[in-house]
Amino acid sequence: MTTEATPRASILFVDDEPNVTDALRRALRAKPLDLLSATSAEEALRILNGRAVDVVVSDEQMPGMAGSAFLGLVRRRYPRTIRIILSGHASLEAAVRAINEGEVYRFFLKPCNPTDLKVTIRQALAHKALEEKRRRLLRKYQRQATVISRLEKVSPGITRLETDVDGAIIVGETDADGTIQDLLADIETAMRV
Repeated sequence: MTTEATPRASILFVDDEPNVTDALRRALRAKPLDLLSATSAEEALRILNGRAVDVVVSDEQMPGMAGSAFLGLVRRRYPRTIRIILSGHASLEAAVRAINEGEVYRFFLKPCNPTDLKVTIRQALAHKALEEKRRRLLRKYQRQATVISRLEKVSPGITRLETDVDGAIIVGETDADGTIQDLLADIETAMRV
Protein backbone atom coordinates (compact mmCIF):
# COMPACT_ATOMS: atom_id res chain seq x y z
CA MET A 1 0.00 0.00 0.00
CA THR A 2 1.41 3.39 -0.96
CA THR A 3 0.64 6.57 0.86
CA GLU A 4 1.12 10.06 -0.46
CA ALA A 5 3.06 12.46 1.70
CA THR A 6 1.04 15.45 2.80
CA PRO A 7 2.66 18.58 1.39
CA ARG A 8 4.21 20.76 4.05
CA ALA A 9 2.64 24.13 4.60
CA SER A 10 4.75 27.06 3.46
CA ILE A 11 5.15 30.32 5.34
CA LEU A 12 6.76 33.41 3.80
CA PHE A 13 8.19 36.07 6.14
CA VAL A 14 8.73 39.50 4.58
CA ASP A 15 10.72 42.15 6.44
CA ASP A 16 13.46 44.53 5.31
CA GLU A 17 15.39 43.63 8.47
CA PRO A 18 16.89 40.14 7.94
CA ASN A 19 17.36 39.65 11.70
CA VAL A 20 13.56 39.87 12.12
CA THR A 21 12.86 37.22 9.47
CA ASP A 22 15.63 35.04 10.92
CA ALA A 23 14.07 35.32 14.40
CA LEU A 24 10.63 34.42 13.03
CA ARG A 25 12.06 31.43 11.17
CA ARG A 26 13.85 30.26 14.33
CA ALA A 27 10.64 30.56 16.34
CA LEU A 28 8.89 28.18 13.94
CA ARG A 29 11.70 25.86 12.85
CA ALA A 30 10.53 22.96 15.05
CA LYS A 31 7.24 22.85 13.16
CA PRO A 32 6.99 20.78 9.94
CA LEU A 33 6.79 23.86 7.72
CA ASP A 34 8.64 25.22 4.70
CA LEU A 35 9.89 28.55 5.98
CA LEU A 36 10.78 31.18 3.40
CA SER A 37 11.92 34.76 3.78
CA ALA A 38 12.28 37.91 1.70
CA THR A 39 13.70 41.31 2.54
CA SER A 40 11.37 43.28 0.24
CA ALA A 41 7.92 43.12 -1.26
CA GLU A 42 9.45 42.75 -4.73
CA GLU A 43 11.51 39.72 -3.63
CA ALA A 44 8.44 38.24 -1.94
CA LEU A 45 6.39 38.65 -5.13
CA ARG A 46 9.08 36.77 -7.10
CA ILE A 47 8.85 33.93 -4.57
CA LEU A 48 5.05 33.91 -4.79
CA ASN A 49 5.23 33.86 -8.60
CA GLY A 50 7.35 30.73 -8.42
CA ARG A 51 5.57 28.63 -5.83
CA ALA A 52 2.45 28.27 -3.73
CA VAL A 53 2.61 29.86 -0.28
CA ASP A 54 0.02 29.20 2.41
CA VAL A 55 0.69 32.14 4.75
CA VAL A 56 2.52 35.45 4.26
CA VAL A 57 3.67 37.35 7.34
CA SER A 58 4.75 40.85 6.31
CA ASP A 59 6.20 43.90 8.01
CA GLU A 60 4.17 47.08 7.45
CA GLN A 61 6.98 49.61 7.07
CA MET A 62 9.37 48.57 4.33
CA PRO A 63 11.18 50.66 1.73
CA GLY A 64 9.59 50.62 -1.69
CA MET A 65 6.19 49.27 -0.73
CA ALA A 66 4.24 49.26 2.53
CA GLY A 67 3.25 45.87 3.87
CA SER A 68 -0.45 46.69 3.53
CA ALA A 69 0.00 47.56 -0.16
CA PHE A 70 2.04 44.37 -0.68
CA LEU A 71 -0.62 42.26 1.05
CA GLY A 72 -3.24 43.97 -1.11
CA LEU A 73 -1.36 42.67 -4.18
CA VAL A 74 -1.11 39.24 -2.59
CA ARG A 75 -4.87 39.26 -1.93
CA ARG A 76 -5.64 40.06 -5.58
CA ARG A 77 -3.06 37.71 -7.14
CA TYR A 78 -3.13 34.85 -4.63
CA PRO A 79 -6.49 35.10 -2.84
CA ARG A 80 -6.09 31.73 -1.10
CA THR A 81 -2.91 32.83 0.66
CA ILE A 82 -3.55 33.86 4.27
CA ARG A 83 -2.11 37.28 5.09
CA ILE A 84 -0.71 38.45 8.45
CA ILE A 85 0.92 41.82 9.12
CA LEU A 86 3.52 42.92 11.65
CA SER A 87 3.94 46.56 12.56
CA GLY A 88 6.41 48.31 14.80
CA HIS A 89 4.16 51.36 14.88
CA ALA A 90 0.63 50.91 16.12
CA SER A 91 -1.46 53.36 14.21
CA LEU A 92 -5.13 53.11 13.49
CA GLU A 93 -4.42 54.23 9.92
CA ALA A 94 -2.00 51.32 9.33
CA ALA A 95 -4.45 48.82 10.79
CA VAL A 96 -7.35 50.11 8.69
CA ARG A 97 -5.17 50.12 5.55
CA ALA A 98 -4.05 46.53 6.21
CA ILE A 99 -7.62 45.38 6.75
CA ASN A 100 -9.03 47.23 3.73
CA GLU A 101 -6.21 46.61 1.24
CA GLY A 102 -4.86 43.26 2.32
CA GLU A 103 -7.84 41.73 4.08
CA VAL A 104 -5.37 40.54 6.70
CA TYR A 105 -6.10 37.57 8.89
CA ARG A 106 -4.32 39.09 11.89
CA PHE A 107 -2.45 42.28 12.80
CA PHE A 108 0.54 41.94 15.19
CA LEU A 109 2.60 44.61 16.90
CA LYS A 110 6.39 44.23 17.00
CA PRO A 111 7.91 42.71 18.92
CA CYS A 112 5.32 39.98 18.84
CA ASN A 113 5.17 37.00 21.14
CA PRO A 114 6.52 33.97 19.20
CA THR A 115 3.97 31.69 20.84
CA ASP A 116 1.10 33.95 19.74
CA LEU A 117 2.50 33.97 16.22
CA LYS A 118 2.84 30.16 16.17
CA VAL A 119 -0.73 29.71 17.39
CA THR A 120 -2.02 32.24 14.85
CA ILE A 121 -0.18 30.55 11.99
CA ARG A 122 -1.57 27.17 13.08
CA GLN A 123 -5.07 28.69 13.17
CA ALA A 124 -4.52 30.32 9.77
CA LEU A 125 -3.47 26.98 8.27
CA ALA A 126 -6.54 25.29 9.81
CA HIS A 127 -8.73 28.08 8.41
CA LYS A 128 -7.19 27.62 4.97
CA ALA A 129 -7.74 23.84 5.11
CA LEU A 130 -11.41 24.40 6.02
CA GLU A 131 -11.81 26.86 3.13
CA GLU A 132 -10.30 24.32 0.72
CA LYS A 133 -12.66 21.64 2.03
CA ARG A 134 -15.60 24.03 1.67
CA ARG A 135 -14.63 24.72 -1.97
CA ARG A 136 -14.32 20.98 -2.71
CA LEU A 137 -17.72 20.26 -1.14
CA LEU A 138 -19.30 23.13 -3.06
CA ARG A 139 -17.91 21.80 -6.37
CA LYS A 140 -19.20 18.31 -5.47
CA TYR A 141 -22.62 19.70 -4.60
CA GLN A 142 -22.74 21.65 -7.89
CA ARG A 143 -21.86 18.53 -9.91
CA GLN A 144 -24.51 16.53 -8.08
CA ALA A 145 -27.12 19.25 -8.54
CA THR A 146 -26.38 19.34 -12.29
CA VAL A 147 -26.83 15.59 -12.61
CA ILE A 148 -30.06 15.67 -10.59
CA SER A 149 -31.36 18.54 -12.72
CA ARG A 150 -30.61 16.55 -15.90
CA LEU A 151 -32.36 13.55 -14.41
CA GLU A 152 -35.43 15.61 -13.54
CA LYS A 153 -35.57 16.99 -17.12
CA VAL A 154 -35.41 13.51 -18.66
CA SER A 155 -37.99 12.09 -16.28
CA PRO A 156 -40.04 14.75 -14.48
CA GLY A 157 -40.85 13.74 -10.94
CA ILE A 158 -38.01 11.24 -10.73
CA THR A 159 -36.42 13.10 -7.85
CA ARG A 160 -39.51 12.39 -5.78
CA LEU A 161 -38.28 9.02 -4.66
CA GLU A 162 -40.40 6.07 -3.70
CA THR A 163 -38.73 3.41 -1.59
CA ASP A 164 -39.67 -0.10 -0.59
CA VAL A 165 -39.65 -1.37 2.99
CA ASP A 166 -35.90 -2.05 2.74
CA GLY A 167 -35.17 1.49 1.54
CA ALA A 168 -34.46 0.52 -2.08
CA ILE A 169 -35.52 3.09 -4.66
CA ILE A 170 -38.51 2.07 -6.77
CA VAL A 171 -38.36 3.24 -10.38
CA GLY A 172 -41.91 3.25 -11.66
CA GLU A 173 -41.47 3.45 -15.41
CA THR A 174 -39.37 1.36 -17.73
CA ASP A 175 -36.48 3.11 -19.37
CA ALA A 176 -36.24 1.61 -22.85
CA ASP A 177 -33.31 3.71 -24.06
CA GLY A 178 -31.31 3.47 -20.80
CA THR A 179 -31.26 7.25 -20.22
CA ILE A 180 -32.40 7.02 -16.60
CA GLN A 181 -29.94 4.24 -15.87
CA ASP A 182 -27.11 6.33 -17.39
CA LEU A 183 -28.11 9.31 -15.27
CA LEU A 184 -28.36 7.17 -12.14
CA ALA A 185 -24.83 5.97 -12.88
CA ASP A 186 -23.77 9.62 -13.23
CA ILE A 187 -25.34 10.37 -9.85
CA GLU A 188 -23.50 7.46 -8.27
CA THR A 189 -20.22 8.72 -9.76
CA ALA A 190 -20.92 12.30 -8.63
CA MET A 191 -21.62 11.07 -5.09
CA ARG A 192 -18.21 9.37 -4.93
CA VAL A 193 -16.20 12.36 -6.19
